[in-house]
Amino acid sequence: MRWVDIPPVWLVGFACVAWLQARQFPMGLSLDSGLTDLLSGILIGGGILLAVLAVAEFRRFKTTVIPHETPSSLVQSGIYSRSRNPIYLGDVLILAGLVLRFDAVLSLALIPIFVWLLERRFILPEEDRMRRSFHTDFARYERKTRRWI
Repeated sequence: MRWVDIPPVWLVGFACVAWLQARQFPMGLSLDSGLTDLLSGILIGGGILLAVLAVAEFRRFKTTVIPHETPSSLVQSGIYSRSRNPIYLGDVLILAGLVLRFDAVLSLALIPIFVWLLERRFILPEEDRMRRSFHTDFARYERKTRRWI
């Protein structure tokens, strides 16, 4: 069951809720326009790009991408010099883009809930493991690099 407790599964679940809300309960609300379509494409594309850059950096350092495992290296270069959690940031951007793409106005409320879930379920436990594994190196990294952006 651990494969179920990974961020992409949660992302798909939240996206499905947004899609269902847009189809079953539109409530007469709409953001549908060409600008919304452009913004949704930028958000989804930007989220995918962040995730790809982050995974490439993990691969370069030959360390794990799996959230519940302790990495063998502290990655601080590339996209990780700008954000401690670019994959999670990418997931949030993808969800925001999908909510706009689906025209699921009420589901905009899912975005902060998704951020909260990612922090509590994944980020905080990961940071605790990193502190135990990399001590002062992680403390320095944490001071110089923001969690999200």
